[in-house]
Amino acid sequence: MITLIAIVILLACVVLAFFILVQNPKGGGLSGTFGSASSQVMGVKQSGDIMEKGTWTTMGIIAGLSIISVMFFSSPKEVKTSNQPVQSNAPAQQEAPAN
Repeated sequence: MITLIAIVILLACVVLAFFILVQNPKGGGLSGTFGSASSQVMGVKQSGDIMEKGTWTTMGIIAGLSIISVMFFSSPKEVKTSNQPVQSNAPAQQEAPAN
């Protein structure tokens, strides 16, 4: 399930990057691309509002999915120890020769 959520988050990041790159930082945005023909093309006059709403919605989706994904992480389970002695892979300590 975590893999599916991660894929959806990545797709939402791509959509968010699209919304951010299409917007003009000086306020013109997509509506400035069409020049004075904004009244002739349906919806272009308010494209800035649509881009802003899309940006905020996509950011909310990413934040929500990130918070939800934490619920699917499992905490590490304690290893049950048996009554057998633990074997060490470390080399044995050698005593220094007495002089």
